[in-house]
Amino acid sequence: MSRMPHITFHSKPQPSFNKNFDLLIRAMHDWQASGYEVYICSDNPKQLERLASIFKELKADVAWLPVETAIQEGFIDEDLKIVCLTDHQIFQRYHQYRLRQGFTKDQALSVRMLRELQAGDFVTHIDHGIGKYAGLQKIEIGGQVQEAVRLIYKNNDILYVSIHSLHKIAKYIGKEGEPPQLSKIGSDSWKQLKARTKKKIKDIAVELIRLYAKRRASEGFAFSPDGYLQNELEASFIYEDTPDQFKSTNEVKADMEKPYPMDRLVCGDVGFGKTEVAIRAAFKAVTDGKQVAVLVPTTILALQHWKTFSERLKDFPVTVDYINRFRTAKEKKSISENLQAGKIDIVIGTHALLGKEVKFKDLGLLIVDEEQKFGVASKEKLRALAVNVDTLTLTATPIPRTLQFSLMAARDLSVIRTPPPNRQPIHTEVHTFDPDFIQEAIYKELNRGGQVFFVHNRVSDLHNMADMIVGLCPDARVAAAHGQLESDKLEQVLVDFIDKKFDILVCTNIIETGLDIPNANTILINRADMFGLSDLHQLRGRVGRSNVKAYCYLLSAPFSVLTPEARKRLRTIEEFSDLGSGFQVAMRDLDIRGAGNLLGGEQSGFIADIGFETYQKILDEAIQELKETEFKEIFKDELAQKGAYVRDVIIETDVDMLIPDEYVSNTQERLNLYTELDTLETEEQISDYAQRMQDRFGKLPKEVFALFEALRLRWMCKQLGFERLILKGGKLRCYFLSDPQSSFFETDLFNNMVQFVATKGRIMGITMKQTNKELIFIQDEIRSVQAAKRTLEQLLPLATPKNN
Repeated sequence: MSRMPHITFHSKPQPSFNKNFDLLIRAMHDWQASGYEVYICSDNPKQLERLASIFKELKADVAWLPVETAIQEGFIDEDLKIVCLTDHQIFQRYHQYRLRQGFTKDQALSVRMLRELQAGDFVTHIDHGIGKYAGLQKIEIGGQVQEAVRLIYKNNDILYVSIHSLHKIAKYIGKEGEPPQLSKIGSDSWKQLKARTKKKIKDIAVELIRLYAKRRASEGFAFSPDGYLQNELEASFIYEDTPDQFKSTNEVKADMEKPYPMDRLVCGDVGFGKTEVAIRAAFKAVTDGKQVAVLVPTTILALQHWKTFSERLKDFPVTVDYINRFRTAKEKKSISENLQAGKIDIVIGTHALLGKEVKFKDLGLLIVDEEQKFGVASKEKLRALAVNVDTLTLTATPIPRTLQFSLMAARDLSVIRTPPPNRQPIHTEVHTFDPDFIQEAIYKELNRGGQVFFVHNRVSDLHNMADMIVGLCPDARVAAAHGQLESDKLEQVLVDFIDKKFDILVCTNIIETGLDIPNANTILINRADMFGLSDLHQLRGRVGRSNVKAYCYLLSAPFSVLTPEARKRLRTIEEFSDLGSGFQVAMRDLDIRGAGNLLGGEQSGFIADIGFETYQKILDEAIQELKETEFKEIFKDELAQKGAYVRDVIIETDVDMLIPDEYVSNTQERLNLYTELDTLETEEQISDYAQRMQDRFGKLPKEVFALFEALRLRWMCKQLGFERLILKGGKLRCYFLSDPQSSFFETDLFNNMVQFVATKGRIMGITMKQTNKELIFIQDEIRSVQAAKRTLEQLLPLATPKNN
């Protein structure tokens, strides 16, 4: 038997630099001098950019080549004379293995409502009111076949909604158990209801936008762009940023660099990395010589945040301290003096931070964690503190008022929906109170080496409940905790539980905010029907903070004795157990409480009459109208953007446009495809959609390509100020905005189009006519969607900034 050849590799592993860039640069110079080529590998292009800017700031004259691929470990090959370094070893980060990405829920959640439409469901059409959905139907227009959604109204009147106008209909969500009244087509009652709703919304929105305008006009501090230290801090994060985390960080930093004060809400599910976004913002403020206040609702959270911030910033010249009721009077006095002298950069605390005795030398950023936990009085003090100070609010489930405010564009909103890698959804179940089930659930967790929370929100009989748990699980170590314990005792119990000295913690909802115990992965919540939706979501977020499967059991009285709202809350929390569902929970909370009563009690009636989604659409319309009229000076930059004047475009054609039955036979599937098509906004999205259709159903028929062209026409109309496009009988008619008062008619774009028709109209067969207060752009001999598109393409250059 011949011997195997012996191959010798002259290689070494990547040296450890302990994040010391001087060492790294020195080593790179030595390798260069010895004739080695240096490569740095990372699959994150942003990380390579950060490295380049760090080298540039340090004036390091080093030659290296970026490689946009991740490898597990760096190495030096002495034969080939190459050095391969990895970014994650340079920065001592975890190397993230590439996992196959599951289907993202971002769009699925927005399409879900229509997807659930069954024949007989109530829907709201924004122009015609409430009707019943009766499926898809083929209709003939000018000898050509198209497909439309069939809606039935009062007196069995039928309305066909074009597949280009699916965004005008929404599934009706109002008060559960009360069927709405069908609207009558052609009557004024729906228009009047819409007008009344819009007026009420405007009255409230005017106040909100005034606040927004005041903030825009007030003088803030414009922070400097990122420097070398900021890049180093972000690159040293031991996990890889999720896409949403990266986007949120950039949005926050961009706001801080603006001359007016920031007011941004970062909504991210529990454990999705909001704290890291806050740390980066705080550090950016500190590097510009400003102080940062981090306001948290509980004493324990102040302590945990202090540990997190201190650990994360230990390699940087930053002083972090905290104030809570566990600190002595002497410590508090010393902290207050140091703050005033500017010796503390970041202070973390409960509402004690809002006291008169706490004064800052130069406060530049206020971070508020879990805003919904603060009372009205605390929020008023906050407003006074933060008039000219940048404010960043973090929340896992924004309370509806906060959410409504953000949706109304009076506050900026960033959403972190992407879970960290390897994180699993929390399995959620509703049960009636049953000792046998409780015992089984606890032992299931203890047997896999975990810990258990048992939440019972009444201090008076908390110890009785703890005794019952001891009786069910005699071999387990049980502790009890509630907010009325002396502060040092409470802290000791929680610290012991974190240190695994107890297996089960029987407690009130004191654990609700921010307690981070990765080993506790089962939570039982007694009388869950007595908690609010946001509280339940927060409590559930105490488990599932590692890659271990977590369980949440909601124990309630029998469903038959619960109020409809309580039943709905429990169903919601059970339904939205997916990762990143906090935003969805808040949306449903808006719904359950009847959204409107947050803006004034009289509004709740409107939501029941109109349905929640349509209320939201009217709200958006009202805000847009205010931006175009009363507040057009403040929003002029936004309005100048392409298509800002036209919100919706109606397309009517007599061209064959549908998904043929023989191509997709299932009616529900065709509706889903039409609905998704109606939401597309870019060429990339069309291309992706077409590819997916082809993968599933085969080669695309020509009628589907016509649908794509109609969508492109809609985009172009928005840019050019057309509200309606009719292509019938070989004639193209485009209708300008119907509101003659719109500031669109004062723009350069409109004047350029009038000039274009005057100079080239006769050659191209184009005219402009005024009829019944409508201004129409007309072209003859246009017999296809493609020809209409070619005409509009000639007009598009008029909408570019050069001409505008």
